[in-house]
Amino acid sequence: MQEYKTKEELIEEIEKTSKLFIAEFDDITESDKDKLLEGVDRTPAQMLAYQLGWLNLIMSWDKDELSGKEVITPAPNYKWNKLGGLYNSFYEQYEAYTLYELKNLYKDLVSTFIEWTNNFSKDELYGQGIRRWAASTPSKWPIWKWIHINTVAPFKSFRTKIRKWKKLNAQ
Repeated sequence: MQEYKTKEELIEEIEKTSKLFIAEFDDITESDKDKLLEGVDRTPAQMLAYQLGWLNLIMSWDKDELSGKEVITPAPNYKWNKLGGLYNSFYEQYEAYTLYELKNLYKDLVSTFIEWTNNFSKDELYGQGIRRWAASTPSKWPIWKWIHINTVAPFKSFRTKIRKWKKLNAQ
């Protein structure tokens, strides 16, 4: 897993990879946003819904913990070893949005997520056990790893997926 020496490095990588990812959607038409193609496991709209769902979910864990609520990860009624239902809930939550709206939601949410990330101190970001939600799995990751695995990593892997989708759609 990629590591970051500073919060600024992490934020810079989020900004870079998020822009590269969302730019891949510029030449996708509204009529193709829900097109599922053999060889790619999600539609373009589902790829964006997935990103929106995870970004919102992580920030909600932190908000809930700070307000004294019990945080259940990944979410109530979902288990880490069965995330398909959670992904479907993300798809359903955003299915009525146009591609244009999804892209704008994504851009706005990435900005909000970066602001949220920037509010952590170095100790909060890199320390273990700082937040209960971050220590809720056996890996007990520090917050920066949760941020990386739900931003930079999927922005890169989903960029590959959307490129494959576009190649198949052009055939």
